[in-house]
Amino acid sequence: MFELWDRALNSIHRNVKSQNFDIWLRPIQCHSIEDGHVTLQVPNRFFKDYITGNYLDLIQDQIEHDTGRRYHIDFVVSEDPQAPEERPSRPPQPMYDTLGSNGRKRTGILIGTLNERNTFDGFVVGPSNQLAHAGSMAVASMVGRKYNPLFIYGGVGLGKTHLVHAIGHEIRSKRPELNIFYISSEQFMNDFISSVRNQRQHEFQQKYRHDCDVLLMDDIQFIAGKDRTQDEFFHTFNSLYDQQKQIVLTCDKYPQEIDNIEERLRSRFQWGLIADIQSPEFETRVAIIKKKAEAEHIELPNDIAFLIAENVRANVRELECALTRLLAEASMYRQPLDVDLAKRVLQNTFNVSTPKATIDDIQREVARYYNIRIGDLKGKSRQQSVTLPRMVAMYLSRLCLSSSFPEIGERFGDRDHTTVMNAFRKIERAATTDLAVRSAVDTIRRKLSI
Repeated sequence: MFELWDRALNSIHRNVKSQNFDIWLRPIQCHSIEDGHVTLQVPNRFFKDYITGNYLDLIQDQIEHDTGRRYHIDFVVSEDPQAPEERPSRPPQPMYDTLGSNGRKRTGILIGTLNERNTFDGFVVGPSNQLAHAGSMAVASMVGRKYNPLFIYGGVGLGKTHLVHAIGHEIRSKRPELNIFYISSEQFMNDFISSVRNQRQHEFQQKYRHDCDVLLMDDIQFIAGKDRTQDEFFHTFNSLYDQQKQIVLTCDKYPQEIDNIEERLRSRFQWGLIADIQSPEFETRVAIIKKKAEAEHIELPNDIAFLIAENVRANVRELECALTRLLAEASMYRQPLDVDLAKRVLQNTFNVSTPKATIDDIQREVARYYNIRIGDLKGKSRQQSVTLPRMVAMYLSRLCLSSSFPEIGERFGDRDHTTVMNAFRKIERAATTDLAVRSAVDTIRRKLSI
């Protein structure tokens, strides 16, 4: 019975980046297959949410391709997940002593600065960051007892630091007696070097290993290649972990991809929860733009939000930069906040220009790339060898030409606009997780200069 799942998993493995496969897909176990339902067992509900948001369509499509039948995918959560074998066992520890010498609740200190705007309320959640957000919320509500360490990784400007600040704010609100250290790995290294130079290592160790209750550290990758700093952080990590003090780390890479880092540290980074943040998909980009506009007390028309979201895709920081520039120009030159102004700002700031390609051009290039006929893209075939190229062509028509969903549907065999919307979302998700899809999209865009 379970051969169906094993076969699907092997096929998926060939089309998904090995790192993502090992983190998200390999741990899934087939629970049952009956009455048109495939029930899969996952470790926890956060895992389930991430799989549902990022890999459900891929799993469902692969099983349909292998069997010729559309199965409904259900998930069950393991009731008693086993801890990783490499994690050392430790006896239950009491929570931190929250009383000062006078018997009254002490007020903790904050080292570092938390941006007051970077709260959970100000963070826009989407499939690209759902697990990282959920893990951060869990850490903030169960300090030292849930997901320790929390390791958040992703590219520049995607929201890692925002989540770390949000954790800090939430803990200070709920557990004001705790000492929170928000630092960069560079600051940790500089403090350590200073303690060695001034022969104050004992003070350094007292500060980081004992006084600290919550360590929030940005850019852990910068200690790579610094052997003595890595050794000191190793012992700091062990001390905090053994005392059930919370550790949150951010990085630009998955632990196994960090060069010149000691294996014992790499191993410890994986003891808790590893959560990635990817480039936001279209709907999330729109929500981010709208939320920032609301924070500025601006009612931003949808057509402007859509225009920015379609043309600025790299990261959250660039989205916010585009909106800030747009609002500044509208205010400075007293111009109406409309699409024409938005187009001018985007062209001047991000070199966005009106593409010369057409839907016909996209269909022709996609058909050539996948070695199928243009007529297949407009036809009724549901074979995966045709449905994937069709969805890629629809996705590019929307992304690069800003064509409306109804218009695209009409050009692909009079399909309903909801079909196009679903295709767009599927490929947008797949382009962040599936190397083959991402390569196809990038290659076709380069060919057409769009």
